[in-house]
Amino acid sequence: MLSAKSLFQEILANDESFALFCSIAASGESQGGWENARIAALVPDDERALAPKITRHGADEDKHGRIFSALMKKRGLDPVPVPPETDYTMLLEKNGIGLAHEQLKRDERLTVQDIVTYLSHSRVTEQRASEQMELLRKHFADDPDIGRAVKQISNDEDNHLAYCHEELLRFARAGHGRLIQRTLRECAHAEIRIYRDVSLAVMAHMGRILGWSRAKSAVLAAGIHAVYAYERLGGWRRMVSLKAPERRDALGGPASAEPEFA
Repeated sequence: MLSAKSLFQEILANDESFALFCSIAASGESQGGWENARIAALVPDDERALAPKITRHGADEDKHGRIFSALMKKRGLDPVPVPPETDYTMLLEKNGIGLAHEQLKRDERLTVQDIVTYLSHSRVTEQRASEQMELLRKHFADDPDIGRAVKQISNDEDNHLAYCHEELLRFARAGHGRLIQRTLRECAHAEIRIYRDVSLAVMAHMGRILGWSRAKSAVLAAGIHAVYAYERLGGWRRMVSLKAPERRDALGGPASAEPEFA
């Protein structure tokens, strides 16, 4: 029976597919770490109190990148090149979602509108990350090889999502509600399309590595397209709603320690 658990088990059991999976994840997390570090350095003067939280966000992303690298090292594997069509973070940036890297490389203070754009982009992408890690946590929390890593990253992603809700609600109360909702909708519609394309590309690479039949590849592709259809029809709305999170001040302290891998 083809299920999310069996699919991940197959990918994780093969060294080549495992290395590709971890390399893609590590690359995306490292890019996120750099972006957050630059945003923290360029926060406008009126929002300097937000800088430590953005720094913490970036530190978590860097930590996740190291965790995925450590998982490969534990199995004696080296990172592999990330195919451009599977690079979710860079594809978002190239499609104008979030703040452009060219802007972040300049030593110019960001505006409040820039910070709202950053938080809106993060609210959408952290929704995706939280859901993906919750799926892995559901099936692999007790796995002796990746269980600790999955639980740590999942908890961090939930913190990131809570932080985005809390800060966007604060900006909404300050009069930026229309900008927030418009930016959230634009980000969500672009993200679901890019996520579909990246998912198809990743599955194509995994299929070649693992020798999937045309029928199996077709079923997986159909599933990806079905998810996109659902999200386009209305599933995207879960990415744009805002509510007070149960976890308050989720990024108010230092980054948690990463798991140790023997």
